[in-house]
Amino acid sequence: MDKQKKLDLMKKATCIRKYIIDEVFSAKSGHPGGSLSCTDILTVLYFDEMNVDVKNPKWEDRDRFVLSKGHCAPALYATLASKGFFPVEDLNTLRKTDSYLEGHPSMTYVPGVDMSTGSLGQGISAAVGMAIAGKLDEKSYRVYSILGDGEIQEGQVWEAAMAAAHYKLDNLVAFVDHNGLQIDGATADVMNPNPVADKFEAFGWNVIVVDGHDVEAIKNAVDQAKTVKGKPTMVVCETVKGKGVSFMENNCDWHGTAPKQEQRDQAIAELDAYLAELEA
Repeated sequence: MDKQKKLDLMKKATCIRKYIIDEVFSAKSGHPGGSLSCTDILTVLYFDEMNVDVKNPKWEDRDRFVLSKGHCAPALYATLASKGFFPVEDLNTLRKTDSYLEGHPSMTYVPGVDMSTGSLGQGISAAVGMAIAGKLDEKSYRVYSILGDGEIQEGQVWEAAMAAAHYKLDNLVAFVDHNGLQIDGATADVMNPNPVADKFEAFGWNVIVVDGHDVEAIKNAVDQAKTVKGKPTMVVCETVKGKGVSFMENNCDWHGTAPKQEQRDQAIAELDAYLAELEA
């Protein structure tokens, strides 16, 4: 990845983080912490990797994406709007009664959403099904999914992991947003999922561990996954919950809490300052 491309992706991710803050602020509810931690993954997928068509969201040969941790819809919506699937102005209608942007992604109402998600553990199962369908139909599209590290405490995740390896789904790449926190505290204290990489490897996956805020490392992991035959790939992304906003970082209190006006203004100011550094 050349320096300009990396810089462009970092700037795009910062803008998406600003949208996330304003979405949740406008809704007065939502999940900022985990949305901010998975932003860089989404940015790389939608702006440097996935083959999609904003004018034809249901194009049958498109790459598919499933946000298995569906409560982080603000990140997905902000990414889709930035890509051009629907107007950016609609983001601030999140969770409003008359809005199509519900608290969890809906494939019925939101252009660009490939699977409705929310019940944790079910999204990765749907992604596995999509990848199997691609194999059966002899299609070249690839399937991507993001899981939360709290989410992998769900047993259904491991059923899906077994199935993906059993069916040799080398057209599937999943990411664990490994920020170490969930709504009740540290994942290691609530129900320890570690060592995450070793477990997926034992389940028959190709596993890559990266800095989940390094867009180049994420892209390199996706490129490496394409060279692997006969196995699905899990990219374990070491991330920071609330990334980019100082008072939200590594603080589980911001798992599902909306900022008030002063907090919103501080968050936007910090992101604007970082954006100015990048542009300089």
